[in-house]
Amino acid sequence: MSTTFSSLQYYNYRVWFGAALVANVGTWMQRVAQDWLVLSDLTDNSGVAVGVVTALQFAPVLALSAWAGLLADRLPRRRLLMATQGAMGLLALGLGALVLSGNVELWHVYVFAGLLGVVSAFDNPVRQTFVAEMVPADKLSNAVGLNSASFNAARLVGPGVAGLLIAAVGSGWLFIINGVTFGATILALLYMRTRELHVLPSAPREKGQIREGIRYVRGRTDIIVIMVVVGVVSTFGLNFQLTSAMMAKVEFGMGPGEYGILGSILAIGSLTGALLAARRERPRVRLVIGSAFGFAVATGVMALMPTYATFAVACIPVGLASLTMMTAANSTIQMSVDPVMRGRVMSLYMIVFLGATPVGSPLVGWIAEAWGPRWAIGVGSITAALVAVGAAVWAVRNWHLEVRYRVLQRPHLVVRYLDAGTPTDRSARAETRRRLETEDAQEAARAA
Repeated sequence: MSTTFSSLQYYNYRVWFGAALVANVGTWMQRVAQDWLVLSDLTDNSGVAVGVVTALQFAPVLALSAWAGLLADRLPRRRLLMATQGAMGLLALGLGALVLSGNVELWHVYVFAGLLGVVSAFDNPVRQTFVAEMVPADKLSNAVGLNSASFNAARLVGPGVAGLLIAAVGSGWLFIINGVTFGATILALLYMRTRELHVLPSAPREKGQIREGIRYVRGRTDIIVIMVVVGVVSTFGLNFQLTSAMMAKVEFGMGPGEYGILGSILAIGSLTGALLAARRERPRVRLVIGSAFGFAVATGVMALMPTYATFAVACIPVGLASLTMMTAANSTIQMSVDPVMRGRVMSLYMIVFLGATPVGSPLVGWIAEAWGPRWAIGVGSITAALVAVGAAVWAVRNWHLEVRYRVLQRPHLVVRYLDAGTPTDRSARAETRRRLETEDAQEAARAA
């Protein structure tokens, strides 16, 4: 089997991958339907309202993810996933029934978005860590990359189909379809071969376990750098639902079909990035920083595109850069932490990654209304560039790095530690240094 798809040789992961692909298509359809419902049917092109819905959907992550991560470390992850996936399916069906009845109001969407956010806060860390139970440890990076490929393959199909269905039958049926698709993931979890799962160790019930997770992250400057970069980019740059909707409707005067197509085109780049990530055995912090800078350049270009067609084409490199950053961050953290701490660390990461949205979405929505959607994208570009450059400078100075770029040799980019005395997380740093030197030597040998 190809290296890119090697995790599919394992039955449990193969079943999960297929079911998740179906559910992800439904999720993307609902996202498009929800934004268009608010933007066109319940308000008069209000970017702020769309931003508020998005914020409510992600705000519970800030309050609940730390406890959710602890549950992911304590409880059987497969059973916990069944509960969260079922609850999300019921919420989608409930909102769909309300829309189809003709009685839906904006505050109803706000309530359902908040409830979905509560369930998602518990679903995210357990879904992230459950991947490690379906494949061996040496396939974890590949499995994380394929998960992203599934999500973005669905993104190729979901938004485009959603736009066509909204124009044909309205938004309500898309919520119903999404609710039904969650049945696929529940069936996959039920039919897994439990004896083949690589069950992770569970954390004992003790006091102060959330604080223990925070202390663990505070002692790992590599994880802190990743969280800062991803947090800033997520807050101001990863608001594609909002900015694409505003660009399609306000800037270019398009309808729901064209809006949905933008999401599918963005997914071309994202899917490419996910497949490349699946081939990458060992992601690195420098890849997170570099892809954040690439995202800044790509979104800056996209904000300047004069027509719908050129804007759509510019979405492809944006999708590639953003997905590369996200998968590199996810894999680097998961592969470098103690398995018994993985749920808590990933929950803190999800607080930064998704919890930034309640802050960023209303602000970006206000910028789109006040200054125009191009500036809403531009602000994301500027902040991504600043945090990427700042993180790179900080890492070179505080980790005592030597960075060289060789045009005619492989590997082209060489990063080495000059001093073993800092940073504070010395053991993690020593391991990272050894891994970097080994990988550089292996890559040079392959090139030779």
